[in-house]
Amino acid sequence: MTSEELKQFKSAISITAVAESLGVDVAHGKCRCFYPQRHVHGDRTPSVSISEERGTFRCWVCDDVRGDVISLVQIVKDCGFVEALGWLMEQFPFLVPPSARKEMNQYVARSHEDRPAPARMPEVVAPPESETQELVSEDERKKIILSFLKRLSPVDNTPAAAYLMRRRIYKPVWDKMLLRTITNYEAVNNSLKADFGEEVLKYVGLFNDKGHLRYYKHPLIFPYLDTQRRAFYFQSRAIDDTVIPKELNLRGTVPFPYNMAALDQKPGWVYLCEGAVDTLTFLNQKIEAVGIPGVRNFKTEWLPLFKNKSVVLCLDKDDAGRKGTEYIQKVLDTAGIRSVILGEGLENIKGVMKEGQDINDWFGGKK
Repeated sequence: MTSEELKQFKSAISITAVAESLGVDVAHGKCRCFYPQRHVHGDRTPSVSISEERGTFRCWVCDDVRGDVISLVQIVKDCGFVEALGWLMEQFPFLVPPSARKEMNQYVARSHEDRPAPARMPEVVAPPESETQELVSEDERKKIILSFLKRLSPVDNTPAAAYLMRRRIYKPVWDKMLLRTITNYEAVNNSLKADFGEEVLKYVGLFNDKGHLRYYKHPLIFPYLDTQRRAFYFQSRAIDDTVIPKELNLRGTVPFPYNMAALDQKPGWVYLCEGAVDTLTFLNQKIEAVGIPGVRNFKTEWLPLFKNKSVVLCLDKDDAGRKGTEYIQKVLDTAGIRSVILGEGLENIKGVMKEGQDINDWFGGKK
């Protein structure tokens, strides 16, 4: 495996999926440190942040507890680089280049011969049961998310509506998908803090570390509706095109694709997009589509949802989109789910997505 192949292999793997496969309890993008004896109260409040977008983890107390997916395996399994890489290859064989298994040991020995062996992980002493309780239960967390969404406004006659119309996404779709926007940030921020308290809101993922609602620059909210049209997860979007990043996700595990209603178990085609805006673009064209909040966020546990479906992969026309497409297609193929890539074999045909485009660009949005 070359250095570039190793880089691509790591970038295609969900670090949250790796952590969960290792038995690590990940909640809202955080987990407890693997060295709880270094922390006050045994790290009762999880100190390790997991970035799905970057594929990294970091403990904010232990400076040596950080790294990528391979480092995570090394720490949890108390093993060296070769064993950690081998374990990942066994867990995600569909992402491994064909020649990699034969070349792995030689490559690792050559490229990492000076890498120090990881220190043996000390015995984990569990904190007393009374100190391991979560700040809020999962049911309470869901109620808080619902309460937040109920404080928001419909997008009609707001800057968010103008943003959507510039992208040729119109009111019937807004109403169907229950889109919402923050029209009075201060009122929402203060009422949440008064009702639930700053620490709980940080834990749930609505507030940042400074104690403020996270979505000041990302006021357009896309709820992820379940089969009963309730939302316990959402994605937010900036309506000012100069804001970076364009989107923010609620911290924690993405429960299912955006617009899960399209995955109705009936035979047919479904278009899989990157993000809510592209999904809404298809819905506005009366085309069944689902979305994932970023190329890393397709989960193998979602595969049963795609039963009886054939999938058209419509990720962005850029390097990240191509890597995500390759990963998702391998996952679908392994599960026996038919998939095709939008525009595959039609590169010279006028109208096919151009480099740098997303689906909304392709349909003529942003005019």
